Amino acid sequence: MLVLAVFAISLPAFAVEPAPNGITLPDGYQDWRVIASSQRDDNSTMRVILGNDIAVAAARAGKTNPWPEGAVLAKLVWKNESMDKWPAALVPGKFVHAEFMVRDSTKWPETGGWGFARWIGMEQKPYGKNAGFVEECFGCHQPVKDRDFVFTRPAMLPDLRGQ
Repeated sequence: MLVLAVFAISLPAFAVEPAPNGITLPDGYQDWRVIASSQRDDNSTMRVILGNDIAVAAARAGKTNPWPEGAVLAKLVWKNESMDKWPAALVPGKFVHAEFMVRDSTKWPETGGWGFARWIGMEQKPYGKNAGFVEECFGCHQPVKDRDFVFTRPAMLPDLRGQ
């Protein structure tokens, strides 16, 4: 048993490859705060949109057009699944992918100031054969050009501080 414990400690941490454009999977993104949620009926998926501290502060202050430099949005996507004990309720099923938008106007002026990345499945395999995959992402975001290329509409929360 001790041998197994020592062996487990000596194993390297699971490393996720960067996206083809060099963006790395943000450490600890799973612990970021929720900015919004959404659902797509066309592909039966639900999404939770998380943000780093910069993105969350901007969303709470209503300062998202444009989003500030350094903001990072994470969209986590699952297939919809009916809850076994309450079939009318949809719950997260199979994890599909994690998508990221990284705000850096200097680094990515050709894509509206955003870097795009996606990692597929629980294995978090980078999406795209080469850095050109971002044209697909940026093309999809054209309908929301007037919203700084971001589909997400932050969910407003009551502010009860000071009461």
